[in-house]
Amino acid sequence: MTDIATAFADEVVTNAYTKIISVPGIEGPVALITLDNGFDHTKPNSFGPAGLLAFDKAIDEAFAANPSAIAVTGKPFIFAAGADLKGVPSITSREQGVELGRLGHKVFRRLRESSVPTFAFVNGVALGGGLEVGLHCHYRTFADNVGALGLPEAMLGLVPGWGGTQLLPNLIGPSNAVTVAVENPLNNGRVIGSQKALELGIADVVLGSADFLEQSLAWAAQVVAGTVTPARPEIDRGAGWDEAIARAKAIVAGKTKNNAPGAVRTVALLELARGLDLTDSASLDAGFAAEDEALADLLVTDELRAGLYAFDLVNKRAKRPAGAPDKSLARKVSGVGIVGAGLMASQLALLFVKQLKVPVILTDIDQERIDKGVGYVHAEIDKLQGKGRLSPDAANRLKALVSGSLDKAAFAKTDFVIEAVFENMDVKKKVFAELEEHIAPETILATNTSSLSITEMASELKHPERVVGFHFFNPVAVLPLLEIIRGEKTDDATLATAFATAKSLRKSAVLCGDKAGFVFNRLVTRTLGEVMSAVDEGTPFDVADNAIAELGMPMSPFTLLALVGPAVALHTGETLQESYPERFKSSPGLEALVEARKPGVWTWGPEGQTVDPEVAALWPQGDKVSTAEQVLERTRRAFAEEIAIMLDEGVVAAAEDIDLCLILGGGFGFWNGGITPYLDRTGTSEAVNGRRFLAEGVASV
Repeated sequence: MTDIATAFADEVVTNAYTKIISVPGIEGPVALITLDNGFDHTKPNSFGPAGLLAFDKAIDEAFAANPSAIAVTGKPFIFAAGADLKGVPSITSREQGVELGRLGHKVFRRLRESSVPTFAFVNGVALGGGLEVGLHCHYRTFADNVGALGLPEAMLGLVPGWGGTQLLPNLIGPSNAVTVAVENPLNNGRVIGSQKALELGIADVVLGSADFLEQSLAWAAQVVAGTVTPARPEIDRGAGWDEAIARAKAIVAGKTKNNAPGAVRTVALLELARGLDLTDSASLDAGFAAEDEALADLLVTDELRAGLYAFDLVNKRAKRPAGAPDKSLARKVSGVGIVGAGLMASQLALLFVKQLKVPVILTDIDQERIDKGVGYVHAEIDKLQGKGRLSPDAANRLKALVSGSLDKAAFAKTDFVIEAVFENMDVKKKVFAELEEHIAPETILATNTSSLSITEMASELKHPERVVGFHFFNPVAVLPLLEIIRGEKTDDATLATAFATAKSLRKSAVLCGDKAGFVFNRLVTRTLGEVMSAVDEGTPFDVADNAIAELGMPMSPFTLLALVGPAVALHTGETLQESYPERFKSSPGLEALVEARKPGVWTWGPEGQTVDPEVAALWPQGDKVSTAEQVLERTRRAFAEEIAIMLDEGVVAAAEDIDLCLILGGGFGFWNGGITPYLDRTGTSEAVNGRRFLAEGVASV
């Protein structure tokens, strides 16, 4: 134990307290173990070596009371959030990983192998090892207000390594287990609530949160008495298991191109679990030993360190944006105006009214467009009501807050106006000039531009200090990033209001300098440019498109091109070419694609994805054919070069903000930590710039 304990020297120990109680309906005592690290809910319970030993001791005390039942619960709002990840960077050997895995298994399986009934009373957050405690127990109650349940390890670069991969599919079936352990983690770490846990079969019963412990004990008494017997499904170990594993492999290949080691190993362990015999100790030994070995391998990888770095960015740095002014300077937003009523503007209107619950007014060039935009918002609110996420009264109140007007004078009572019109400087300047005639001097003028200069947009206004870039990503409801751009004259009050509004909208904001393309679009456009240049030179489309999968982009370059639209990509590229002509080059192929009004490169038929013959005919190609390795190398080098220039320009405060933008704005892989840890790991940073982006040991072993 001493070896692994050294790595976790700074562990915040989660203690386990055993209380012997009497429960009506149960003859004999009940041992109630409460997990509690001594802090409030903002510092969740977690398990390091000392915490596991404390839990082990509490189980000893429980058994010593010769109880009729043993139950485990957590402190208020928290059951347990899994392993203590702070010690992981100090793990330096496989042996330490094996030791940590074995210790968790040794302690938790005592609950499974108990001769008296064991219960998990899941009263709050239960993630990773926390949920695995519940899986080892014979029965599980969940409070109805628990909203964060899951096994997120595959996202971070690990596996559910304390029984999760073996027990979960044998409890709820392989397909449901794939959803929880593979699909959800790779969908930006999606978690489930208690009702979904009940549907999947993880929870045996969901009980009210107000008197959850009392209800759980009463339910446990019924189980002990034999009057309640929770259902356990028959597990399909044949074709159903084959189908589930095939789905898991397809998800991992589609999301990560098999470049995420944790996800790949999780699937392999789920496949292994088919042969597990829950009643046979030797069978459990073998399954748990496989988890130990997987943990040991993964705990010493750069990909895990990068995943933990990414997790830290998303959960800590994103909540304290670098460079944001003092929040006390922020002004209240009690009314919002949106210029434009197209799809993007309508999505913004829906977001603002849902989260801020203030009047939202849309305007456009004709009433038909306005009616369509308002209608979209109303229809989406109706859908939320239909799904039970809004009450009829709440839906009606939100719909009443959304209106439209042809006359911009209707914006006089707004505090925050955002434009989402055509990406053209002259059009945007005209919109702002018209608005300034109708709004108060302190009303924020925000632009959803993806690449244009905020400073220039504000240059002819009476109050340029209240103009700020507020760049959302599409789809607005899904992608959490908001690039906030400060123009030369944007004042602190405007910027503080923008950050406060972003927080109210539940978006993660990154402060960006006023340089063409800001962060995300500048880097992705550079990437697309390298891939398209390779095709222009003569490289086959499929070779170029598949070459850069290990960079961690969620889709291939030409798939992304079809999603954003060739015309939009061309326009963004032209904006960047004006600012950086030496690095951003026009693509004759892309220009031809746009001129022919083709939606993309690929078409789909009986043979699957192929190049559209018309695109192949119109796209001019040379005779210089690059290999996939050459395309990957030039793209890596372009990334490294562009990021170094952006940092020198002060576009963001640090490399961490580049990674944050790529993760939150476009789903770049956690296993690469966004991009800069990957560039450091592959030696590209030093080869191109003569230095790493991050210090040794940051996002690396």
